[in-house]
This record gives sequence, C-alpha cells and structure tokens, in this order.
Amino acid sequence: MSPKRIRVNEASEDGTYPSCLPSIPSTFTPLPLTPGPQDDNLTDPEYLSSYHADNTFTKSDNIAPMNRSHGTDIPTNSTDNSSNEYSSIEDTIVPRALLLQTDSDGELEDGAENGGGDEASLEDMIVTPPLTEEEYVLLRRAAQQKGTANFIKEYLFEKAMPVTHLFYAFDAQPPQKLVDTSDIQLISILHRAVSKFLRHRKKLEHINTLEDVVRLLKESKNIMVLTGAGVSVSCGIPDFRSENGIYSRLSEFDLDEPQDMFDINYFKERPKVFYSFAKKIYPSNFKPSPSHYFIKLLEDKEKLLRNYTQNIDTLEQSANINNILQCHGSFARATCVKCGYKVDGHMIKDDILHSRVPYCPRCPQNLSPNHSPALMKPDIVFFGEKLPDEFDHFFPLDREKVDLLIVMGSSLRVAPVSEIMGQIPHDVPQIVINKTPIRHMEFDVQLLGDCDTIVAELCRLCGWELKHEKLPNGSSNGCAAAKSKFLNPCWYLFEGAQVLPNDLSEEACRYA
Repeated sequence: MSPKRIRVNEASEDGTYPSCLPSIPSTFTPLPLTPGPQDDNLTDPEYLSSYHADNTFTKSDNIAPMNRSHGTDIPTNSTDNSSNEYSSIEDTIVPRALLLQTDSDGELEDGAENGGGDEASLEDMIVTPPLTEEEYVLLRRAAQQKGTANFIKEYLFEKAMPVTHLFYAFDAQPPQKLVDTSDIQLISILHRAVSKFLRHRKKLEHINTLEDVVRLLKESKNIMVLTGAGVSVSCGIPDFRSENGIYSRLSEFDLDEPQDMFDINYFKERPKVFYSFAKKIYPSNFKPSPSHYFIKLLEDKEKLLRNYTQNIDTLEQSANINNILQCHGSFARATCVKCGYKVDGHMIKDDILHSRVPYCPRCPQNLSPNHSPALMKPDIVFFGEKLPDEFDHFFPLDREKVDLLIVMGSSLRVAPVSEIMGQIPHDVPQIVINKTPIRHMEFDVQLLGDCDTIVAELCRLCGWELKHEKLPNGSSNGCAAAKSKFLNPCWYLFEGAQVLPNDLSEEACRYA
C-alpha cells in the first residue's frame, strides 16, 4: 500500500503526525494514533518568526534575502484520512506475550510498582534502563542504516526484541495503558517514533566543500537525484512557494489555503475550481532546462540510480531520462474517480485548456440523472492520495544501492518524498542544489542559487561537457568560473541565491 502525499508537519484532528513510508509488512500502513511531541524546528515559534520575516535587504551579487510570505507550507487543522485497511497484518503480528513480555497470567513482568499493569507508565515499568548505553547506541545506528521499515522488521519481528526496549532506544514513551493497546497500534506508534528520530540526520563531518561535491560526482556510481519545481522554473514553469509562484496566484479562487487547490477532497467537492486553474500548469511546449540535461548526463555516464521527481511537467521524458520515477504523477493519463476508467491524457486536454470539467465517458453514473456525474481527474497525485505503486517498489531497492543523494530545486515540504533523506543510510552523502536553503534538515553541502548555473559549474569543474542552448556558446565548456560565496559551515551562494540578511554577515561568509 503506497503512502499518501501529505504536507510536512500536517496533522490529523487529534494532533498526530501521519506515517509517511510503508511499515512492515508491506500491506500495512501505520495508523496515526497517539500524539507525540513536535520538537522539529519547523514548529518552534522563534524559528518561524525569523523564517517568515519580511526583510528589506539590498541585493548584493544577485544574492537576495528571502521574503518568506509565500515560502512555507505549514498548514493547521488539517485532517489525515489514513487507510483503515490493516487486517492483512494480523497473521504476522508478534504474539502479545512476546511484545509486552507478559507472564502466563497476562500480567506485565516487573510491572508497575504502584498498581496494576493497566495504568503502567514507562517510568513505572522501567525501574532500571532496559538497555546498556552500548545497546542504546547500536540500535540507533542500526535504524540510521536500515531505515524505519527494515529496522522494525529485523528487531521486532525477526529478533523479537521487547517493544518497550525499542521505545526506550528512541527516547519515546509507549501508551500509558499499554495492556489495552493493540499490537497494530503499538507498531504504528513505534514506526512514528523511529521515523521521527531518522528525520534528524546529522551532517557528515568530512563532506564540507565544493571540491568534496566534485569528488563525489566523479566517484559515485549510484546517484539518487530528487527534483522539485525549481529545476523547471527557467523553462517558464512557475514553482509553488516562491514570491511569484503558483500558490501566490491563487487568491482569486477564495481558498482557505492555497494548497487546497491540490487537495483530493476539495477537488471532488468543487472540481470547477481546479479546472479553472489547471491550464496554467498544463505542460505545453516547454523545453527541458540545463538541470534536466545534467541528470541525463549522469545517466549517460552510468551514474544515475534514479531520478525521483515531484514535478508533473514530464520534462524528464523530454530530456530522454529513462531511470525516472514520477512521485506525484503527471498529466499523461487521466482516471475516473468513480469507476477507475483510464484514458490517455490527451483525451481531456481540450477540457483543461478551455477550463471545462471532464466527465467519464463510460461510468454508469453519468447515464442517470439521479446520480452526480463521475469526474475524470488527471493522474497527478493530490494531497490525500496515495503515491504510485512504483514508489513502494523501487525505493526499498534503491536505498540499498545509493551512494550519493542530490536534491535539486525542492524545498522538501511534501511527504513522503521529504522523508527520503532520513530513510536512506545516514552515511550516504547528501547535497542540495536550490535557490533557498533547506533549514529543517541537515545536508552535507548546500549549493544555493540558480540550479542551471550551479550544474554548469559542477560540470566545468568535473571536466564534463553539458550541452544546452541557454549556456554560453551552448556548452558548459564555454562558461567562465561561476562566482560564489562560502558560508560556514557548508553553504555556497551562487547567482540567484535567496537567503536571510543575517546569513550574509561578514563573520559568516567569504568569497570562495
């Protein structure tokens, strides 16, 4: 069962954070249950006040301070509609006695000191730490290497480690009424505890400089590239969250939040709103950017493991990239939301370009006046919809092979794609190429500025030729060395970078 597309920090009505990657077994999607503390810096009021600051700052070297009024995606009062279809896990559940370490009478061994097991808290149950410091460290390192799903499979299902020990390893607290909690709920809560820990990947100390990035490009053989809208901006396609991006253009539609334009429930209720806007993002005669051809160059050099793209513009196919996974779908196909009938995307192209709502040509509902008509929806993944099955198939395989991750043109605000960074082995180098810095995750090097400028410079430094009509003389070989600033500890600012004024203090930066 594929995970659903959600917004980072999206919560259900009871404040829980939905799990984003499939748990064990593959047919089980963890349910969002007990709320946990949200200590990510994205929810810190001080962090948000600085991140949204409306700064007036004089541009210098084409490096501009960010106006964050359109640059975040932190909704409130969102509802998670996680699937309840989890009965298929029942045959593989670890027995209750094994999970809770109970005796034959069903009471907790070494149970709560002040009462029965029903009200046992973690502090009551753990009189002495259940793990040595060495075991504590080893479990956390194992999770960093294996990812959430593989870790739970090995240590809970195969090695049958007590679930309370696993909670302790990740500084998490199981439900206070532990005996009343089902196995499915316990696994779900554990899944979220491990995933939360993995989001806080630590920067590799030995990867810091542009020279390190060039060396990694030359040496790596299985590069995973994760792309967002920023790689297509130079093609004439707007991104989502910049000051002039798609979300900033939706005020005329009277939405509670701009993201509602791509919410599946809102689409089903008010399809005319989406189809009034869809032509503005429909791929027409756009041509791939130098950034797209940089990925193709990696593939030609047999270095590309796979390009995980969040874009729906299909420019990767136009650049002839073969190892591509479209995480959020595309306009290439369309599907009836009622009967599932599929058509080629060109069948609804005329409706999209003329702002008409297309209806299913075969659905019986459309033949009866007593039923609401069945809608055709392009196969782009809306918020609340599951990702394509290919994501579940390829990502577990790719995480075992990847030796370098490059994030290009994405602010990483949408899960489950934003979870990839924590789910691949933490010793794999991670590089960002983006106009704005990513502050809620730790990357080894962030190359900030126009993606096309940066990839051309990387190719020049690697001795590779990147051909594109937008480059000087049509090739990276005709490019002069790109001017940049170095910001401690691992940021490089190229032309087009957008940062906060404090980032540009004399103490923080120098010319590279």
